[in-house]
Parts: sequence; C-alpha cells; structure tokens
Amino acid sequence: MAATLLALWLAATQAADPVPLEVYDAKRLAARDEATVTGPARQTMLTAQRQLLDAGVTACALGQPQHDFSPFTIVMQLDADGRVQQTWREGSSPLAICLQRYVRDKLLFVPPRAPFHAALEISFTK
Repeated sequence: MAATLLALWLAATQAADPVPLEVYDAKRLAARDEATVTGPARQTMLTAQRQLLDAGVTACALGQPQHDFSPFTIVMQLDADGRVQQTWREGSSPLAICLQRYVRDKLLFVPPRAPFHAALEISFTK
C-alpha cells in the first residue's frame, strides 16, 4: 500500500513539475515540428519567420555597431494562436540575447497544432 501511494505521489509531482527542456532538445522538437509543415503552409511559416527575424534584427541592431557575428539559434514554442510562449537560445552574442527577448510574446503564425516549436537559425557566413 505504501509503495502504491509513493508511486502515485511521484507520478503526480513529476506531472506537475516537468523537467525543463534544454536548448538541444528544443532544437530537435523545432526540426521535427517544422518538417511536418508542407505546401503553402510551409511558405507561410517561412515568410513569418523571416519577417519576425528582420523586425527583430532591426529593433536590436539598428544604429548599434555589432562586433560579435557568431552564429546563434532561437527556438520558440508557440501556442495554438501562434504566440511565442517560451524561448531557448544557443549563442551568447548581444544580438542573440536581444533577439530572444524581442520574440517573446510575438505572434508568428497559426501552427497546425500546439505546442509547436520553430527555430530561427542565424549564421553570418552562409
């Protein structure tokens, strides 16, 4: 009986307090989710990502000299309306940090399901 209660308690506490994702796990989820979007919806997703990135870079870098051009990735978790609910960042440049803050609570696009993960992968050499 005590073992059953302990198992129930452990299951309840684990369900109430999920283990947070690391950026690498979030990137895998984004790759998986983005790969499921096809046809015209894919173009809509890519256009929305490009527009968000362009607006974010403008807001974060306009009039500010940039010295760190290292690549970075911002992963976003979207809700059913396409609003960014959570973010993860790989890279620590000032632009990466600012862009991560910029995308929070922004609307991206209405995803096919929620939660949906999408990524902005930025490289200045490609």
